[in-house]
Amino acid sequence: MPQILRAIDYNVPSVRVLPSAVVGFDPMIHQTWDNWRMPLAFRIESLLKVIQYVYYPILAIVGVPVNIITIVTLMSRNCGLSKCVTRYLVAMSVGDLLVIILDLILRHIPIVYGKHFYFLLSLPVCNIHAVLLYAATDCSVWFTVTFTFDRFVAICCPKLTSKYCSEKSAAVVLGTVTVLSCLKNIIWYFMLLNTYRLQNLPWFCHFTTGVMYSLAWGTIEFLHYILTPCAPFVLILLLNALTVRHILVSSRARRRLRAHRSGEKPRDPELESRRKSIIFLFVISANFIILWSAFMAYSVWNRMYDLGYHLRLDFYVLELGFMLQLTSCCTNTAIYAVTQTQFRQQLKNLLKYPLTAIFQLNTA
Repeated sequence: MPQILRAIDYNVPSVRVLPSAVVGFDPMIHQTWDNWRMPLAFRIESLLKVIQYVYYPILAIVGVPVNIITIVTLMSRNCGLSKCVTRYLVAMSVGDLLVIILDLILRHIPIVYGKHFYFLLSLPVCNIHAVLLYAATDCSVWFTVTFTFDRFVAICCPKLTSKYCSEKSAAVVLGTVTVLSCLKNIIWYFMLLNTYRLQNLPWFCHFTTGVMYSLAWGTIEFLHYILTPCAPFVLILLLNALTVRHILVSSRARRRLRAHRSGEKPRDPELESRRKSIIFLFVISANFIILWSAFMAYSVWNRMYDLGYHLRLDFYVLELGFMLQLTSCCTNTAIYAVTQTQFRQQLKNLLKYPLTAIFQLNTA
Protein backbone atom coordinates (compact mmCIF):
# COMPACT_ATOMS: atom_id res chain seq x y z
CA MET A 1 0.00 0.00 0.00
CA PRO A 2 1.50 3.39 -0.95
CA GLN A 3 -0.20 4.87 2.10
CA ILE A 4 1.83 2.62 4.40
CA LEU A 5 5.17 3.10 2.66
CA ARG A 6 5.00 6.88 2.50
CA ALA A 7 3.90 7.05 6.13
CA ILE A 8 7.23 5.60 7.28
CA ASP A 9 9.37 7.50 4.76
CA TYR A 10 12.47 5.46 5.51
CA ASN A 11 14.43 3.11 3.28
CA VAL A 12 13.04 0.05 5.10
CA PRO A 13 9.64 -0.72 3.54
CA SER A 14 9.93 -4.42 4.34
CA VAL A 15 9.41 -3.84 8.04
CA ARG A 16 5.82 -2.77 7.34
CA VAL A 17 4.82 -5.77 5.23
CA LEU A 18 3.26 -7.57 8.19
CA PRO A 19 1.10 -5.40 10.43
CA SER A 20 0.93 -6.09 14.13
CA ALA A 21 -2.43 -7.71 13.50
CA VAL A 22 -0.87 -10.90 12.16
CA VAL A 23 1.81 -11.41 14.78
CA GLY A 24 1.49 -12.55 18.38
CA PHE A 25 2.46 -10.64 21.47
CA ASP A 26 5.82 -12.42 21.87
CA PRO A 27 6.98 -11.80 18.30
CA MET A 28 5.90 -8.18 18.65
CA ILE A 29 8.23 -7.71 21.63
CA HIS A 30 11.11 -9.34 19.79
CA GLN A 31 10.43 -7.26 16.69
CA THR A 32 10.41 -4.08 18.77
CA TRP A 33 13.66 -5.10 20.47
CA ASP A 34 15.30 -6.03 17.15
CA ASN A 35 14.37 -2.67 15.65
CA TRP A 36 16.12 -0.59 18.28
CA ARG A 37 18.57 0.67 15.64
CA MET A 38 15.73 1.95 13.48
CA PRO A 39 14.77 5.66 13.45
CA LEU A 40 13.07 6.98 16.56
CA ALA A 41 9.65 7.38 14.91
CA PHE A 42 9.58 3.71 13.92
CA ARG A 43 10.64 2.60 17.41
CA ILE A 44 7.86 4.70 18.98
CA GLU A 45 5.31 3.17 16.60
CA SER A 46 6.49 -0.38 17.41
CA LEU A 47 6.27 0.34 21.14
CA LEU A 48 2.74 1.72 20.78
CA LYS A 49 1.66 -1.47 19.00
CA VAL A 50 2.96 -3.57 21.89
CA ILE A 51 1.10 -1.35 24.36
CA GLN A 52 -2.11 -1.63 22.30
CA TYR A 53 -1.96 -5.41 22.56
CA VAL A 54 -2.52 -5.12 26.32
CA TYR A 55 -4.20 -1.73 26.60
CA TYR A 56 -7.14 -2.22 24.26
CA PRO A 57 -8.62 -5.32 25.97
CA ILE A 58 -8.26 -3.64 29.37
CA LEU A 59 -9.92 -0.49 28.02
CA ALA A 60 -12.82 -2.56 26.66
CA ILE A 61 -13.23 -4.49 29.92
CA VAL A 62 -13.31 -1.22 31.88
CA GLY A 63 -15.08 1.03 29.39
CA VAL A 64 -18.27 -0.97 28.81
CA PRO A 65 -19.33 -1.46 32.46
CA VAL A 66 -18.16 2.03 33.44
CA ASN A 67 -20.39 3.70 30.86
CA ILE A 68 -23.32 1.41 31.69
CA ILE A 69 -22.96 2.23 35.39
CA THR A 70 -22.76 5.94 34.54
CA ILE A 71 -25.96 5.76 32.51
CA VAL A 72 -27.80 3.92 35.29
CA THR A 73 -26.50 6.34 37.93
CA LEU A 74 -27.49 9.43 35.97
CA MET A 75 -30.94 8.05 35.14
CA SER A 76 -31.65 7.56 38.84
CA ARG A 77 -32.16 11.37 38.89
CA ASN A 78 -30.65 11.69 42.37
CA CYS A 79 -27.37 13.29 41.35
CA GLY A 80 -28.31 16.89 42.03
CA LEU A 81 -28.35 17.77 38.32
CA SER A 82 -31.17 19.33 36.35
CA LYS A 83 -33.20 17.13 34.00
CA CYS A 84 -31.74 19.01 31.04
CA VAL A 85 -28.12 18.43 32.09
CA THR A 86 -28.90 14.81 32.93
CA ARG A 87 -30.22 14.20 29.40
CA TYR A 88 -27.03 15.56 27.87
CA LEU A 89 -24.76 13.55 30.15
CA VAL A 90 -26.73 10.34 29.55
CA ALA A 91 -26.55 10.94 25.79
CA MET A 92 -22.78 11.50 26.00
CA SER A 93 -22.35 8.25 27.93
CA VAL A 94 -24.50 6.33 25.44
CA GLY A 95 -22.45 7.78 22.58
CA ASP A 96 -19.21 6.78 24.31
CA LEU A 97 -20.54 3.27 24.91
CA LEU A 98 -21.43 2.86 21.22
CA VAL A 99 -17.96 4.07 20.19
CA ILE A 100 -16.33 1.55 22.53
CA ILE A 101 -18.41 -1.27 21.03
CA LEU A 102 -18.20 -0.27 17.36
CA ASP A 103 -14.69 1.19 17.30
CA LEU A 104 -12.67 -0.44 20.07
CA ILE A 105 -14.22 -3.91 20.31
CA LEU A 106 -15.30 -4.45 16.69
CA ARG A 107 -12.48 -2.56 14.95
CA HIS A 108 -9.25 -2.04 16.89
CA ILE A 109 -9.13 -5.26 18.90
CA PRO A 110 -9.64 -7.38 15.72
CA ILE A 111 -6.80 -5.41 14.10
CA VAL A 112 -4.42 -5.94 17.01
CA TYR A 113 -5.40 -9.62 17.39
CA GLY A 114 -5.71 -10.17 13.65
CA LYS A 115 -4.82 -13.86 13.61
CA HIS A 116 -7.89 -14.58 15.76
CA PHE A 117 -10.22 -12.53 13.54
CA TYR A 118 -9.47 -13.74 10.02
CA PHE A 119 -13.14 -14.65 9.67
CA LEU A 120 -13.91 -10.91 9.41
CA LEU A 121 -12.25 -10.88 5.99
CA SER A 122 -15.12 -12.99 4.67
CA LEU A 123 -17.91 -10.82 6.15
CA PRO A 124 -19.19 -8.30 3.54
CA VAL A 125 -20.40 -5.71 6.06
CA CYS A 126 -17.42 -3.35 6.48
CA ASN A 127 -19.02 -0.33 4.81
CA ILE A 128 -22.14 -0.77 6.98
CA HIS A 129 -19.88 -1.01 10.03
CA ALA A 130 -18.14 2.20 8.91
CA VAL A 131 -21.45 4.08 8.63
CA LEU A 132 -22.50 3.03 12.15
CA LEU A 133 -19.05 3.68 13.64
CA TYR A 134 -18.64 7.18 12.19
CA ALA A 135 -22.25 8.08 13.05
CA ALA A 136 -21.66 7.01 16.67
CA THR A 137 -18.41 8.97 16.76
CA ASP A 138 -20.12 12.08 15.41
CA CYS A 139 -22.88 11.74 18.00
CA SER A 140 -20.36 11.34 20.83
CA VAL A 141 -18.46 14.47 19.71
CA TRP A 142 -21.43 16.69 18.94
CA PHE A 143 -23.25 15.72 22.13
CA THR A 144 -20.29 17.33 23.91
CA VAL A 145 -20.71 20.46 21.78
CA THR A 146 -24.45 20.68 22.46
CA PHE A 147 -23.85 20.26 26.19
CA THR A 148 -21.27 23.05 26.09
CA PHE A 149 -23.73 25.29 24.22
CA ASP A 150 -26.49 24.47 26.72
CA ARG A 151 -24.26 25.53 29.60
CA PHE A 152 -23.26 28.68 27.70
CA VAL A 153 -26.94 29.63 27.32
CA ALA A 154 -27.68 28.80 30.97
CA ILE A 155 -24.81 30.98 32.24
CA CYS A 156 -24.61 33.80 29.70
CA CYS A 157 -28.16 34.14 28.34
CA PRO A 158 -30.58 34.08 31.29
CA LYS A 159 -33.49 35.30 29.15
CA LEU A 160 -33.23 32.18 26.96
CA THR A 161 -32.64 29.75 29.81
CA SER A 162 -36.27 28.89 30.46
CA LYS A 163 -36.95 28.26 26.76
CA TYR A 164 -33.78 26.43 25.70
CA CYS A 165 -32.40 24.79 28.85
CA SER A 166 -35.27 22.37 29.36
CA GLU A 167 -35.65 18.62 29.18
CA LYS A 168 -37.83 18.87 26.06
CA SER A 169 -35.36 21.12 24.23
CA ALA A 170 -32.50 18.79 25.14
CA ALA A 171 -34.42 15.83 23.70
CA VAL A 172 -35.07 17.73 20.44
CA VAL A 173 -31.43 18.84 20.11
CA LEU A 174 -30.03 15.39 20.83
CA GLY A 175 -32.49 13.74 18.46
CA THR A 176 -31.62 16.21 15.70
CA VAL A 177 -27.89 15.61 16.17
CA THR A 178 -28.43 11.86 16.00
CA VAL A 179 -30.46 12.02 12.78
CA LEU A 180 -28.02 14.41 11.08
CA SER A 181 -25.04 12.28 12.10
CA CYS A 182 -26.63 9.18 10.58
CA LEU A 183 -27.54 10.99 7.34
CA LYS A 184 -24.10 12.59 7.03
CA ASN A 185 -22.25 9.28 7.32
CA ILE A 186 -24.30 7.32 4.79
CA ILE A 187 -21.73 8.56 2.25
CA TRP A 188 -19.21 6.05 3.69
CA TYR A 189 -21.37 3.20 2.41
CA PHE A 190 -20.59 4.31 -1.15
CA MET A 191 -17.00 5.42 -0.60
CA LEU A 192 -15.79 2.17 0.98
CA LEU A 193 -16.05 -1.45 -0.12
CA ASN A 194 -17.80 -4.07 1.99
CA THR A 195 -14.63 -6.06 2.84
CA TYR A 196 -12.41 -5.53 5.89
CA ARG A 197 -8.66 -5.06 5.92
CA LEU A 198 -6.99 -5.75 9.24
CA GLN A 199 -4.69 -2.72 9.21
CA ASN A 200 -4.61 0.20 11.61
CA LEU A 201 -5.25 2.98 9.11
CA PRO A 202 -7.90 5.75 8.94
CA TRP A 203 -9.90 3.57 6.52
CA PHE A 204 -10.31 0.06 7.92
CA CYS A 205 -12.28 -1.11 4.86
CA HIS A 206 -10.95 -1.74 1.37
CA PHE A 207 -11.52 1.00 -1.19
CA THR A 208 -10.90 1.61 -4.86
CA THR A 209 -7.91 3.59 -6.13
CA GLY A 210 -10.33 6.00 -7.79
CA VAL A 211 -11.83 6.93 -4.42
CA MET A 212 -8.47 7.34 -2.71
CA TYR A 213 -7.06 9.80 -5.28
CA SER A 214 -10.32 11.43 -6.37
CA LEU A 215 -10.52 15.16 -5.73
CA ALA A 216 -14.31 14.98 -5.30
CA TRP A 217 -14.22 12.13 -2.77
CA GLY A 218 -11.19 13.69 -1.11
CA THR A 219 -13.09 16.93 -0.64
CA ILE A 220 -16.02 15.03 0.89
CA GLU A 221 -13.72 13.24 3.32
CA PHE A 222 -11.89 16.47 4.15
CA LEU A 223 -15.24 18.09 4.98
CA HIS A 224 -15.99 15.06 7.15
CA TYR A 225 -12.89 15.76 9.24
CA ILE A 226 -13.69 19.48 9.31
CA LEU A 227 -17.11 18.72 10.80
CA THR A 228 -15.71 16.11 13.20
CA PRO A 229 -13.64 17.03 15.11
CA CYS A 230 -12.25 20.36 13.76
CA ALA A 231 -15.49 22.36 14.02
CA PRO A 232 -16.25 21.02 17.55
CA PHE A 233 -12.74 22.12 18.62
CA VAL A 234 -13.41 25.68 17.49
CA LEU A 235 -16.96 25.81 18.88
CA ILE A 236 -15.99 24.43 22.30
CA LEU A 237 -13.06 26.85 22.63
CA LEU A 238 -15.20 29.80 21.52
CA LEU A 239 -18.14 28.96 23.81
CA ASN A 240 -15.85 28.41 26.78
CA ALA A 241 -14.04 31.70 26.14
CA LEU A 242 -17.35 33.59 26.02
CA THR A 243 -18.57 31.79 29.15
CA VAL A 244 -15.41 32.66 31.09
CA ARG A 245 -15.61 36.27 30.00
CA HIS A 246 -19.23 36.53 31.15
CA ILE A 247 -18.50 34.89 34.50
CA LEU A 248 -15.50 37.13 35.20
CA VAL A 249 -17.46 40.28 34.38
CA SER A 250 -20.53 39.29 36.40
CA SER A 251 -18.40 38.10 39.33
CA ARG A 252 -16.59 41.46 39.54
CA ALA A 253 -19.91 43.31 39.48
CA ARG A 254 -21.33 41.04 42.18
CA ARG A 255 -18.29 41.53 44.43
CA ARG A 256 -18.52 45.31 44.08
CA LEU A 257 -22.24 45.21 44.91
CA ARG A 258 -21.68 43.06 47.99
CA ALA A 259 -18.81 45.27 49.12
CA HIS A 260 -21.21 48.23 49.44
CA ARG A 261 -23.59 46.25 51.61
CA SER A 262 -23.03 45.95 55.34
CA GLY A 263 -23.39 42.73 57.24
CA GLU A 264 -22.78 40.50 54.19
CA LYS A 265 -20.88 37.34 54.86
CA PRO A 266 -17.73 36.85 52.74
CA ARG A 267 -18.97 33.50 51.49
CA ASP A 268 -21.07 33.81 48.33
CA PRO A 269 -23.01 30.62 47.42
CA GLU A 270 -23.85 31.99 43.97
CA LEU A 271 -20.20 32.56 43.07
CA GLU A 272 -19.28 29.13 44.42
CA SER A 273 -21.99 27.54 42.30
CA ARG A 274 -20.72 29.34 39.22
CA ARG A 275 -17.17 28.26 39.97
CA LYS A 276 -18.18 24.61 40.29
CA SER A 277 -20.21 24.75 37.09
CA ILE A 278 -17.39 26.25 35.07
CA ILE A 279 -14.86 23.78 36.44
CA PHE A 280 -17.17 20.91 35.47
CA LEU A 281 -17.68 22.33 31.97
CA PHE A 282 -13.99 23.06 31.42
CA VAL A 283 -12.82 19.63 32.54
CA ILE A 284 -15.18 17.92 30.08
CA SER A 285 -14.15 20.28 27.27
CA ALA A 286 -10.43 19.98 28.00
CA ASN A 287 -10.74 16.20 28.16
CA PHE A 288 -12.22 16.19 24.65
CA ILE A 289 -9.73 18.64 23.14
CA ILE A 290 -6.60 17.02 24.58
CA LEU A 291 -7.55 13.43 23.79
CA TRP A 292 -8.74 14.18 20.24
CA SER A 293 -5.88 16.46 19.14
CA ALA A 294 -3.50 13.80 17.79
CA PHE A 295 -6.20 11.98 15.83
CA MET A 296 -7.48 15.23 14.32
CA ALA A 297 -3.98 16.29 13.23
CA TYR A 298 -3.26 12.98 11.52
CA SER A 299 -6.68 12.69 9.85
CA VAL A 300 -6.42 16.10 8.18
CA TRP A 301 -2.79 15.49 7.19
CA ASN A 302 -3.58 12.05 5.74
CA ARG A 303 -6.18 13.37 3.32
CA MET A 304 -4.03 16.37 2.36
CA TYR A 305 -1.16 13.98 1.59
CA ASP A 306 -3.32 11.90 -0.74
CA LEU A 307 -4.37 15.09 -2.53
CA GLY A 308 -0.74 16.08 -3.16
CA TYR A 309 0.20 18.21 -0.14
CA HIS A 310 3.26 16.29 1.04
CA LEU A 311 3.79 17.51 4.57
CA ARG A 312 5.83 15.55 7.12
CA LEU A 313 4.01 13.70 9.94
CA ASP A 314 5.14 10.40 11.46
CA PHE A 315 2.80 7.42 11.37
CA TYR A 316 2.94 6.85 15.12
CA VAL A 317 0.83 10.00 15.56
CA LEU A 318 -2.11 8.02 14.18
CA GLU A 319 -1.50 5.12 16.58
CA LEU A 320 -1.31 7.54 19.50
CA GLY A 321 -4.37 9.38 18.24
CA PHE A 322 -6.45 6.20 18.16
CA MET A 323 -5.41 5.33 21.72
CA LEU A 324 -6.20 8.77 23.11
CA GLN A 325 -9.50 9.05 21.23
CA LEU A 326 -10.71 5.71 22.58
CA THR A 327 -9.53 6.63 26.08
CA SER A 328 -11.75 9.73 25.95
CA CYS A 329 -14.78 7.42 25.87
CA CYS A 330 -13.97 6.13 29.36
CA THR A 331 -12.98 9.30 31.20
CA ASN A 332 -16.28 11.13 31.68
CA THR A 333 -17.31 8.90 34.59
CA ALA A 334 -14.14 9.86 36.45
CA ILE A 335 -14.84 13.53 35.69
CA TYR A 336 -18.38 13.28 37.07
CA ALA A 337 -17.14 11.46 40.19
CA VAL A 338 -14.46 14.07 40.89
CA THR A 339 -16.54 17.19 40.23
CA GLN A 340 -20.05 16.15 41.33
CA THR A 341 -20.49 15.20 45.00
CA GLN A 342 -24.00 13.74 44.66
CA PHE A 343 -23.05 11.75 41.58
CA ARG A 344 -20.15 10.28 43.56
CA GLN A 345 -22.50 9.33 46.38
CA GLN A 346 -25.05 7.74 44.04
CA LEU A 347 -22.25 5.84 42.30
CA LYS A 348 -21.08 4.45 45.65
CA ASN A 349 -24.62 3.41 46.52
CA LEU A 350 -25.03 1.67 43.17
CA LEU A 351 -21.76 -0.22 43.55
CA LYS A 352 -22.64 -1.20 47.13
CA TYR A 353 -26.14 -2.42 46.22
CA PRO A 354 -25.15 -5.98 45.09
CA LEU A 355 -23.12 -6.52 48.26
CA THR A 356 -25.94 -5.14 50.41
CA ALA A 357 -28.48 -7.42 48.71
CA ILE A 358 -26.26 -10.49 49.22
CA PHE A 359 -25.71 -9.58 52.87
CA GLN A 360 -29.45 -9.18 53.46
CA LEU A 361 -30.16 -12.57 51.85
CA ASN A 362 -27.56 -14.24 54.06
CA THR A 363 -28.93 -12.66 57.22
CA ALA A 364 -32.59 -13.33 56.38
